[in-house]
Amino acid sequence: MTATLDMNAALDMNTIIGSHDLALIVLDTLRYDVAVEEMREGRTPNLARLIPGGWEQRHSPGTFTYAAHAAFFAGFLPTPARPGKHERRLALGFEGSETTGEGTCVLEGATIVEGLAARGYHTLCVGGVGFFNLQNPLGNVLPGLFAERHWSPALGVRDPRSFENQIDVIERSLAALPADRRAFTFLNVSALHQPNHFYLDGGPPRDSRASHAAALRYLDAHVPRLIAVLRARGPAFVIACSDHGTLYGEDGYVGHRVAHPLVTTVPYAEIIP
Repeated sequence: MTATLDMNAALDMNTIIGSHDLALIVLDTLRYDVAVEEMREGRTPNLARLIPGGWEQRHSPGTFTYAAHAAFFAGFLPTPARPGKHERRLALGFEGSETTGEGTCVLEGATIVEGLAARGYHTLCVGGVGFFNLQNPLGNVLPGLFAERHWSPALGVRDPRSFENQIDVIERSLAALPADRRAFTFLNVSALHQPNHFYLDGGPPRDSRASHAAALRYLDAHVPRLIAVLRARGPAFVIACSDHGTLYGEDGYVGHRVAHPLVTTVPYAEIIP
């Protein structure tokens, strides 16, 4: 059974932290419009079962991976795309925060990763795109927040089976933990990021909105296994979202790191499997 949470409803994260494993699954570069269209047309049936209410429209705090994740790890996940103050699920203790409330779990430390570790969580990072590749100083900054981190070319953007390989790593790592040790799993899903042309059969080796959608369908086929791995240890709270969108020629732009609505608007969901 899977429960999708009403993101507008009150939820006390203080009852979740400590009793549930926590997973942050970032579908790197996933466009909101593509996610909604693929689900509406029935092409992502596994995600549709997990998120029967559909993707929530949100605004990302960043226009590219590093900026967005730096905000995420400070407790600033994508913001609901509607006016008003929106209580955050997780936050850090600092003066002047106006978006914490009774249901917010306020952690101590410089990042939520550090704060969760202080609450007894094992912190696991399974990298994907270059900012998590452990190959240079910059590629170690974000993974360096975690007690355990993994990256290899098989998890990166050029391997057509990267998502399956990432699930393999998570399965091994979580299975090695004591059953009574809570885990915070962070997964940076690389498959949607360019290059993604190899998810389309035939045609020129050129990334497009169509190949981006095909990459999402590839992910959808393997989502049930990921959820099974995450729930194998007991109760889990899963946040799934994109960090930013990307452009395939719209208004003359290609790529991201620009404040275009197709870049700043992202899908978001919360799930308790």
